[in-house]
Amino acid sequence: MPGTACRGGGAARRGRGGVRRRLLALPLLAAVLAGCGIRSTEVPTDFGAAPSRVRCSLAEPDLSWQTSHGVPVQVFLLCGSSLVAVDRSVRVPQGAVDSKRRVLVAQGLLDQLAQTPSTAEKEAGYTTDVPGGMTVTTPEPKDPDDALRLSTPPDRLTAFALAQIVCTLSDSAAAEGDGSVTLGGPDGLPLRRYSCTDGVRSRPGEEEPPSSEVTGG
Repeated sequence: MPGTACRGGGAARRGRGGVRRRLLALPLLAAVLAGCGIRSTEVPTDFGAAPSRVRCSLAEPDLSWQTSHGVPVQVFLLCGSSLVAVDRSVRVPQGAVDSKRRVLVAQGLLDQLAQTPSTAEKEAGYTTDVPGGMTVTTPEPKDPDDALRLSTPPDRLTAFALAQIVCTLSDSAAAEGDGSVTLGGPDGLPLRRYSCTDGVRSRPGEEEPPSSEVTGG
């Protein structure tokens, strides 16, 4: 009976013969033990790759971007398939107010977005699609006071870069604080007011920032 065999392989031990019979019983004993779930040898088993560490989460605050002077800000980097806010700081000269201050903050944020992520951020999966060298200028005479004109027109940016810029600027001192930002290209190109939504933050490559045309100041 299987139960009797599993309790010790009695049939193999109770053999009446001599050495020959015991030797012949060894293969049977091995088979019985295997049937009871007992392995005679250790065989390496592939259980798949080890679980990877959590991405898009820094184990410790990354202080490599922090300075003793500057305005604390957050910028949105790409991680996985979404936008994730990370801490930064930008320098704003004392006495800068209104549109001048907005432009300085916006320029600092663009510079931060264009920077290659730190080593810790790279290891956590962060990237950026914002190109370097982009500049911001003050509003033109007929523009609203909160308008920001980029050296690269928004419609020429990648969907990811536009989402990063809109979500970063709309949530900063560069905007009016209503979750939107007015952007345009250089030389009088049309302005549009862009908003950062939950959909844009979670699917920046698929969902464009909602926008509406701005007619003037």
